[in-house]
Amino acid sequence: MRGRRSLPLVGQPQPERADAARNRQKIIEVAGRMIAERGAAELSLDEVARVAGVGVGTVYRRFGDRSGLVYALLDERERQFQSAFFAGPPPLGPGAPAAERITAFLHALVDRIAAQQELFLLLEQGGKRGGFSGPYKVHHIHLATLVAEACPLADTAFLADALLAPVNARLIAVQTEERGMTIDAIKSGLTALVAAVTRP
Repeated sequence: MRGRRSLPLVGQPQPERADAARNRQKIIEVAGRMIAERGAAELSLDEVARVAGVGVGTVYRRFGDRSGLVYALLDERERQFQSAFFAGPPPLGPGAPAAERITAFLHALVDRIAAQQELFLLLEQGGKRGGFSGPYKVHHIHLATLVAEACPLADTAFLADALLAPVNARLIAVQTEERGMTIDAIKSGLTALVAAVTRP
């Protein structure tokens, strides 16, 4: 999933032959249906290949592993999210004070994860690709830039990691399912965290 660079996503597709593009779309559609019917935990690349009518080798060559297929399923919504915080209206996009943009970004990221929570949980369980690669790098650079604007003398890379740490699917699942927190309560906590981090 590499190639076109309209947004700085890791893992975008290169231009494909028509048959390869058809196979890719078929695989993604089958995987999406399977997740909708059975949940993300049951996703099997071998079964996806069988139902899509393509060779198992085609799936593994195209996506590498299950995490790669999950990235493909998440890709379009991530592209829209990045477009919003790079160039959309404030406070998520440019034009608002840095602290407001950081808060808006974290709130939007919580909504993004909640909307596709099963896929994010699967991705976070996916080993080396599920942690701090891919979109995380883009999110981190964006937040570090905003933190530098709000707190010029701070360790911006560390604070960007600290702000992103609570916004992950596993923790959100624990907070909502085990602790009974609402998404609004999680966002309120993040608002307080941003205020503490960016306090003069």
